[in-house]
Amino acid sequence: MGFDLHGLLEARRGEGYELSARHLNPQTERVLHAIGFDKVYERATASWLFDADGERYLDFLSGFGVFGVGRNHPVVRQALRDLLDTEVADMVQMDAPLLPGLLAERLLARAPGMQRVYFCNSGTEAVEAALKFARCATGKPRVLYCDHAYHGLTVGSLSLNGAEEFRAGFGPLLPDTRIAFGDLEALERELRRGDVAALIMEPIQGKGVQVPPPGFMRAAASALRAKGALLICDEVQTGIGRTGRFFAYEHEDVEPDIVTVAKALSGGFVPVGATMAKGWIFEKVYSSMDRVLVHDSTFGGNAMAMTAGLASLAVMEDEGLVDNAARTGARIYDALQALAERFEMISDVRGRGLIIGIEFGKPRSLRLRGGWNMLQAARKGLFAQIVVVPLYQRHHVLTQVAGDHMDVIKILPPLVIGDEEVDCFIDAFSDVMESAHQGNGLMWDFGRTLVKQALHR
Repeated sequence: MGFDLHGLLEARRGEGYELSARHLNPQTERVLHAIGFDKVYERATASWLFDADGERYLDFLSGFGVFGVGRNHPVVRQALRDLLDTEVADMVQMDAPLLPGLLAERLLARAPGMQRVYFCNSGTEAVEAALKFARCATGKPRVLYCDHAYHGLTVGSLSLNGAEEFRAGFGPLLPDTRIAFGDLEALERELRRGDVAALIMEPIQGKGVQVPPPGFMRAAASALRAKGALLICDEVQTGIGRTGRFFAYEHEDVEPDIVTVAKALSGGFVPVGATMAKGWIFEKVYSSMDRVLVHDSTFGGNAMAMTAGLASLAVMEDEGLVDNAARTGARIYDALQALAERFEMISDVRGRGLIIGIEFGKPRSLRLRGGWNMLQAARKGLFAQIVVVPLYQRHHVLTQVAGDHMDVIKILPPLVIGDEEVDCFIDAFSDVMESAHQGNGLMWDFGRTLVKQALHR
């Protein structure tokens, strides 16, 4: 009787993929098997994953940006143990517990212009709150979003999703309006209609790692305010130090009206999201005692999440991780720029801090064009996948393709990486590029295999 976690894990060791195929998303196991990512990991620390054979893998994906302070950071682990030992009275609901106030205080101290916080459980929930707050505060119905944007997958967030592959099959969605990323004229044209509550944008888009034109965010904020509309900065992936500033909007010297955060705030342990805004916006939403619960979440502000957030912020400060993201990111960026001069299929390197996109383009030389054209004819974006796979299989470096139908891979490592991890990645990527530019070999064979799968699925 009772529950023995260690015993359960030992008794069912290695069954994860079988259970996933039988009970969870029916495509997960198929996709991971097809690209050779069906590995069983036993443990993780900082920037490294370890499999059952003791082989280590460099994590340049960081759980889509969750592990800002690295995996299994001892400070966050100890904080959570300490909380459990207090036997805290959590989620009473009819009280004002200390921990949410403390985390709000710490967050707002790092968020210029923000005055109040709403806590929830994920990035998409933080975006949903931002949409409701913007509509309530302005009295206007329509929200603008950018092409290729990603803000989450609940219905409200999905309505702002600029990637069609996520939207298909889930309509009708909210009647919000897409504009081109960085297009100030399109923004001003929509604002003239007089019904825009807000523009929501990522300071750097996660899909494709697109950086807006210099000055766009500042000009957008000015145009929005002139029409009584708000600027919402979605910092779910770029916030909490990722870009070499605590928030990415600080690079543009702009003050948004609402900011959403999540991912790295969790410390990699307990899901948490937050919607920060100017005080007057909260006063519009929570305008009377009757409206005290007009927007709320049962698990929002729970003690485990707040403790993980507080511990993560302490680690960020104590270990200088924002500065480290700027330093190591600049080193990776410079090394990749040098490789782009050597390898013709690297067409662009962009990003800030430790969110970097590497885009590939059609080669100039005739000997490489045949393989490139074959992949593009089958499915745009396959070349990026055949770079990601040997990085993983040959060099044990975990990365990701930056978006569907994009020949871009995204570098998103934990903010704790140092020179060893940078050298490991650059050496691995250089080797893979060398192989790709030979125009034959295992990489292109794998590309042909993916083409066959794409044609017969």
